[in-house]
Amino acid sequence: MRDTLRSGEPVVGTWASLADPAVPELLAPDADFVVLDTEHTPNSLETVADCARAVNAAPGETLPLARVAWNDPVRIKRLLDLGVAGVMVPMVETAEEAAAAVEACRYPPDGVRGIATARASAYGRRFESYVGSANEDVLTVLQIETAAGVENAADIAAVDGVDALFVGPADLSADLGVFGEWTSPELTDAIASVLDAAEDAGTPVGTLGARPDEVRALGSLGFDFLVAGVDTALLLDGVADAVDAARETLE
Repeated sequence: MRDTLRSGEPVVGTWASLADPAVPELLAPDADFVVLDTEHTPNSLETVADCARAVNAAPGETLPLARVAWNDPVRIKRLLDLGVAGVMVPMVETAEEAAAAVEACRYPPDGVRGIATARASAYGRRFESYVGSANEDVLTVLQIETAAGVENAADIAAVDGVDALFVGPADLSADLGVFGEWTSPELTDAIASVLDAAEDAGTPVGTLGARPDEVRALGSLGFDFLVAGVDTALLLDGVADAVDAARETLE
């Protein structure tokens, strides 16, 4: 996926918040990756492991990624041990925080990730090969979600080992005082600043649209990859549309 991102080919993912492996199993076949969220959801380590298995078992070559609850080496280590292909780290604001996230994703001597047999290494069956390749294979995606992150985006994008940046539009718009105004000049100017900074470093940038209209509005701004839809939003909209259609039919 790292090579695909940097090649400029379209990369599209989806987002799983509901703590049930059936959800990513449904989302995976049409996407390049599925983000399993642990920041704003009831997902536990056990459910992330089951959801990762569901993505791996789905048709195609979809990758499971996990959003960690915070930039914490213990949380990052435990998610990576479950066998996800990489992590998304929220609220990164400085190059120092970016470097800490990269180190948490890498085994020594390049980082501080603890070594143990786990699902990631097939419980030890691929222990040496996994440890030997993980530093190159694991994706590290850092979220820009504040004005401070935007200001320091060039330094963050230039940190060795940062594979991609990811603009969190809800938090960033809130921090800028324009929550949910996806086409506001304040937000679009901030996004343009991040895109320019990342381009200079050769680092891809993505973002999230919870619904198709948000995907279109944000996706037109020049991102390299997109998350197209959040499971809860798609379910809410689908149910509302179906119920509205039924009521109209019965009137």
